[in-house]
Amino acid sequence: MGKLEGIDNAMVALTAETRSMRLEIAGFQSQIFGLDQRVTTVEAQAASWTNRDQGLLHLRSSQTDLEDRSRRNNIRLFGILEGTEGADIPSYLRDMLPKLTDTTFDPPSKFQRAHRLGPKRQVGKGHPRPIIACLLRQGRARQLLQTARTQGPLRLGTLEIRLSADFSRETAERRRAFLSLRPRLRHLNVKFGLFEPARMWITKNGESRTFYDPEDLRMFLEGLHDTSQTMETTAQSSPPSQDAQDQALGARQPETVLDPDRRTPTDSQTRGRDLERLTKKYDDRGQVL
Repeated sequence: MGKLEGIDNAMVALTAETRSMRLEIAGFQSQIFGLDQRVTTVEAQAASWTNRDQGLLHLRSSQTDLEDRSRRNNIRLFGILEGTEGADIPSYLRDMLPKLTDTTFDPPSKFQRAHRLGPKRQVGKGHPRPIIACLLRQGRARQLLQTARTQGPLRLGTLEIRLSADFSRETAERRRAFLSLRPRLRHLNVKFGLFEPARMWITKNGESRTFYDPEDLRMFLEGLHDTSQTMETTAQSSPPSQDAQDQALGARQPETVLDPDRRTPTDSQTRGRDLERLTKKYDDRGQVL
């Protein structure tokens, strides 16, 4: 009889413990369900933020593109001493540019406005501030830039004057990043050209590619550098035969670097449209200093 009572007591305790465990499990299930709902909400918010970020990037790209397009009539002039332009800068540029480029423009260049960039400085102190000028016709701005590129360094007396296109800050930074890679491109014997707005065209071993992001080009060149090192190590371990050396010497041709400034705007646009099919595209667009 005492044993049966002990078993009954144990069963009652076991039942109570089981009931308690079921309550705890139900609480855990409720918490898990609540966490699932919170995770679902967070994922939905993250997807919304991702779409919002993509929209902001698209808007930023569109803004940069619009800003660059609005600057197409502008040119920048560097090296003109402070004070030599007088009070009427457009008239000074209209008379000076034909002498500087050794070209007669018909009709003469007309400027909507022109002024110095940056805070005013005392005459003779520091580097002269650049002049930014907005021409009435976009074609004349392109003509002036192309003439300056074709003729090489432009001189006004003993001063060297440089003409440049005008671009947004983001575009200018991307172009500077591309231009900083020129020594490595020359070292690897890669033909290249920098096209507007901000894309680098390269050719290596007959294969052409276009890059819109300087970081992508940097990674690509690092891969070329690693490959060239591997090939040099293999060549040192097993010297080529005399016939192979003669064939290589006969077929070797010096690769010339394609200067982007030597291309006309029409050539650049046509080449850019053809090469855009060879690589991925980016939403953001860049431009030249």
